[in-house]
Amino acid sequence: MVIKVHGVAQSTCTQRVLTALIEKNVPYELVKIDFMTGEHKSEAFLKMQPFGKVPALEEDGVFIFESRAIAKYIARKFAGQGTKLMPADDDLIGYALFEQGCSLENAYFDKPASSIAYEKMFKKFRGLGGPDEALVKKYSDDLDGILAVYDGILAKQAYLAGDKVSLADLFHLPYGNVVKQTGGAELFAKHPNVDRWFTALENRESWVKIGQLQN
Repeated sequence: MVIKVHGVAQSTCTQRVLTALIEKNVPYELVKIDFMTGEHKSEAFLKMQPFGKVPALEEDGVFIFESRAIAKYIARKFAGQGTKLMPADDDLIGYALFEQGCSLENAYFDKPASSIAYEKMFKKFRGLGGPDEALVKKYSDDLDGILAVYDGILAKQAYLAGDKVSLADLFHLPYGNVVKQTGGAELFAKHPNVDRWFTALENRESWVKIGQLQN
C-alpha cells in the first residue's frame, strides 16, 4: 500500500513530512484535507489525529501523527534508500548529536519562527486581521539571538548534527522559509554561516518540489 499523507501542501507540518518522503524516494499519496468544511475536526479524521491537526500518515491500517515523529519513522523504515537522514543504530555518538540537533529546532527555533509565521501569514488566512507588529518584533529579536548561537555552531560544521545533512536540518525548512518570505530574510542574512546553511537547504531538490506542490 502506498503511504498516504492526510494534509495540505500549504501546511508547514505537512511540508516537513513530504520533504522526508521525497528525500527518501518514497512514493506517497497526498490526501487533501478540506479545512473550509471542517474536515480536520470530523469524526473520521479525529480517529487518525485526535487533536484535529495535519498531517496524519496512513500505512496499512496504521496511523501516525506529529510531523517530526512521522519523518523519523520514514527515515528509519527506509534507511536503505535515498538520503541518509538519521545515523545508524550502532552510531551512539552520531545519534546523540542528531537528537541534539532535533532538540535545537523544537526547543529554540520553532517557537519564535512559528509565532512570526502566525502573525505575518496565518492570522490573515484565518480572518483574524493583520499582524501585531510588537509581537513580530519580540519574536524576531528572539529568533535573531537563537540564530546567533546557530552561527557559532555552523562555523565549525556544515550541518547541525555534523558534516552531513539530516532531519535535524530539514525540520527547520517550513517555518524558516515562511519567516524569510514574510520580511525576515535579514535575520538569516546577517549570520553568514546560518545564511549559507539555510540557503543550501532551500536549494535541495526535495524543497524545490515542495514549492512546486503549492502552485
